[in-house]
Amino acid sequence: MPDTPSSTEQALQAIADAVGDGRQRVESDLSDPAIPVAATVVLLRNGGDGLEVLMIERPDRGSFAGAWVFPGGKLEPGDREPPADASSAGSATEEADARRAAVRETFEETGLELAASALVTVSCWDPPPGLPLRIRTWFFVVAAPPAEELRLQPGEAVASEWLRPADALQRHAQGEFTLYPPTWVTLYGLNDATDVEAVLATTRLAATRSFETQVRRGPSGPVFYWREDAEYEGDRPDAASGPRHRLEVGASPWVYTYRQ
Repeated sequence: MPDTPSSTEQALQAIADAVGDGRQRVESDLSDPAIPVAATVVLLRNGGDGLEVLMIERPDRGSFAGAWVFPGGKLEPGDREPPADASSAGSATEEADARRAAVRETFEETGLELAASALVTVSCWDPPPGLPLRIRTWFFVVAAPPAEELRLQPGEAVASEWLRPADALQRHAQGEFTLYPPTWVTLYGLNDATDVEAVLATTRLAATRSFETQVRRGPSGPVFYWREDAEYEGDRPDAASGPRHRLEVGASPWVYTYRQ
């Protein structure tokens, strides 16, 4: 009887299968109203061995089945507020709606209460055209409330762990964790962080990162490209020596390259 593929292998296969269905991005993709919007919250605390993040394991069904993720979920109608005027519509309104969703989803999934004003925006991930599961997601960081007990919602999370980012990445590389690219890259970005205060201070000073994603097939499997990469839109005269911003996910461990 053949071995059942791990959830990590299944996730990789789903990405690989979708690459052939992709298309070149167009400007309207970033604001496509047909794509659901979601929010996710990276809860931080100072542990005995350094910075830790809260991760939860999704059930073996539904979106991101079996994956380890940060708390979060899709916007609901109650999260949305109409803009004060037409000129204020757009990404700023969407970010504000996502912030409300982030607070609500975190409480529903973990029982932790957050103040929306405490959330610091990290990034916005726009999915690659062609993938079957496309969700535009806003990522926020926040200090975890002190001394509050987690109350996981069974339908949303089957386990939780406070982990150092490096440990989560290592467990993924060993096939113990299923991570999707936005989660992986966010953890990678926290790998060298010393403490909660440093992360929040640095994030407040930085511009929100926009990950407008393209996926193409590389020599060893799917490669995620972002706008800074010289090959984002295909071949370019300076592609070989130009800037890089990509994630190669065809084999484990994944390889992230960011070179300006």
